[in-house]
Amino acid sequence: MKVSEIQHDSAAPLIDALGVHHRPADGAVRIVSLVPSLTELVCDLGLAEQLVGRTGFCIHPRATLKSIPKVGGTKDVKLDVVRALAPTHLIVNVDENRREAVEELASFVPNVIVTHPCRPEDNFELYRLFGGVFRCEDAAARLAADLADALAGAHAVAAALPPERVLYLIWRAPWMSIARDTYISTTLRAVGWETLPEDPARRYPEIDWRASWIAEVARVFLSSEPYRFGEQHIDEVAQLSGRPATLIDGEMASWYGSRAAAGLRYLTALRRSLAEDGMGCVA
Repeated sequence: MKVSEIQHDSAAPLIDALGVHHRPADGAVRIVSLVPSLTELVCDLGLAEQLVGRTGFCIHPRATLKSIPKVGGTKDVKLDVVRALAPTHLIVNVDENRREAVEELASFVPNVIVTHPCRPEDNFELYRLFGGVFRCEDAAARLAADLADALAGAHAVAAALPPERVLYLIWRAPWMSIARDTYISTTLRAVGWETLPEDPARRYPEIDWRASWIAEVARVFLSSEPYRFGEQHIDEVAQLSGRPATLIDGEMASWYGSRAAAGLRYLTALRRSLAEDGMGCVA
């Protein structure tokens, strides 16, 4: 999607990830968000005053969210708490929220917006959807322009450097990674990092350090979330893999929404830095 479409294609239908058509909101808007990155997006679109509920994992922007009631976690939503907040709109995600809970919430929340961005470019449509539904098209267009600029920088560094195959760890005991169709993997691909393993059967595969494909890995990334890898794990993973291990900010690699542009710039800088020093361990 072109940035200009965010601003000028107001007649295009507003359709979410399940194909549901949404209309621009009329009257008072009360939003409950069950997705941390989209809670941040709601605030960055200037809708903080309409946000009446969020999960305990919704932590950005910290100062703004201190006064917003919590409704449980992304997987264990407290339905009675949501009901009491009387939201007009509920924001959810295919991967992060349980389908059964969303279906029950839909029985009393008038508008449920389902999202499922799988690559950085999907944020353009996400901005347009939220901008149209919540009547904040100008703010959405500014985010789209920023994302377009960040994508151009990412693609430039990917073109300038040879591609690398990497292993991105999200958990320890058991060791777990990500599939190639995840948002994290496609975001890393934007700067020239191709993730391993190639395992279409599992979205978050367990890692066997004796597997033959480990030899193809150039670098192992240790994410800060959901497992909080730290300096103490770098040597352990380097010994297990026989490859350099690098700490990486998981929010910058996995949060879509308004953080997408900052995440791409972070990864672009990291790609350049590691290429320059040949090793590097960046927190």
